[in-house]
Amino acid sequence: MTVHAFTDQDFDVFSVPGLEARMEVLIERVRPKLEMLGAELAPYISALVGEEMFVHVAKHARRTVNPPIDTWVAWAANKRGYKALPHFEVGMFGTHLFVIFAIIYESPNKTVFANHLEAQLKKTAKAVPNNFYWSMDHMNPEGTTHQSMSEQDFARLIEKLKQVKKAEVMCGLRIPREEAVKLTGDELIHTVQETFEKLLPLYKMAF
Repeated sequence: MTVHAFTDQDFDVFSVPGLEARMEVLIERVRPKLEMLGAELAPYISALVGEEMFVHVAKHARRTVNPPIDTWVAWAANKRGYKALPHFEVGMFGTHLFVIFAIIYESPNKTVFANHLEAQLKKTAKAVPNNFYWSMDHMNPEGTTHQSMSEQDFARLIEKLKQVKKAEVMCGLRIPREEAVKLTGDELIHTVQETFEKLLPLYKMAF
């Protein structure tokens, strides 16, 4: 299977006005690439984590008015869904590609992850690459680079995951659009695999 890299036209999808028009172009142009990427990487991710990981491509089905500002493919250890589980994602906003580990608000694993992160903070802080970023809102394209995260920042993140029901945490790589469009399909696969290997310790801390 040949994985097709992302192009400027793919990123331009997020400039299309209106829900229906944007979804039409997204489904036609971007979703097939995400499905292909998902299928290609599933065996590798399954071997990496030691259990079968299933592919879930964002459908944006709940949207009735606002067009999506990003889209993604996720891998999780459940065939029926991924939102309640710690998972891996590759996706895009109009500005960049993201390759991340995520626990979003629907997952009960937040507190497990928070406790393990608290206990292993020094080791984790050394292990995560400086150019990775942390975020606590999957709808926000911004984030904080790992090298910018202070002990206080981590303390706030841990406390929020423990106390706030809708708290989320994401960590991973951000590839600016201008760099992402230069990647070949093989380079994209290699980058994702390399990133997920580095994120594996975080994934394991969520259980």
